[in-house]
Amino acid sequence: MKRVLFVLTSHDKLGDTGHRTGFWIEEFAAPYYALADAGVDITLASPLGLQPPIDPKSALPESQTPATVRFNGDAALKDKLAHTLTLKEVEAGDFDAVFYPGGHGPLWDLTNNEASRLLIEAFAAQGKPVAAVCHAPAVLLHARGPDGKLLVSGRKVTGFSDSEEEAVGLTHVVPFLLEDELKALGAHYSKGDDWGVHVVEDGPLITGQNPASSEAVAHALLKRLNTAD
Repeated sequence: MKRVLFVLTSHDKLGDTGHRTGFWIEEFAAPYYALADAGVDITLASPLGLQPPIDPKSALPESQTPATVRFNGDAALKDKLAHTLTLKEVEAGDFDAVFYPGGHGPLWDLTNNEASRLLIEAFAAQGKPVAAVCHAPAVLLHARGPDGKLLVSGRKVTGFSDSEEEAVGLTHVVPFLLEDELKALGAHYSKGDDWGVHVVEDGPLITGQNPASSEAVAHALLKRLNTAD
């Protein structure tokens, strides 16, 4: 049985707006079910452990998808989510891949989290996939490969676009614009249509642009895991 580590944000404040943020339900639920239904064993972790904050906007009626509806009625998964491990309790050697769901939360806590960075570097050094969707590719910004170079430098990646950030009105709230930051670090950033499915694979990295891309990222990861057999 393949084992995948899901790493979720523990950050719940949307800058200085007074509003809440966290992880986006679709970006957790759709990949979780895609992998779990295929027989993958999934462990959940976060910087602080226990219940990661859910972005309240991702629970609104207009944000619902079949995966979020399934999650809403899944008491067992909700209980599992309420008891995530801390990042310091997990090791890359125990898993076949790592997956980072997005939401705005990771921009604040996972981007500069040393335990997360070390995990990513360990997965990459072991030749294991590192997948991230929407804002979560921000977790890659400071990670380096075995050669000492930034993991994203010279690699094809995607993530939440500047135009999508502008569309949700948070350009001046977020600590940085992910598209701009990836480009500044030498990544070959690409994007599809706003809110459309766009997934990019390069080396160990599998990245998705937005919530609509989350399930496609999971399927790309699943294909990679099955190929590794």
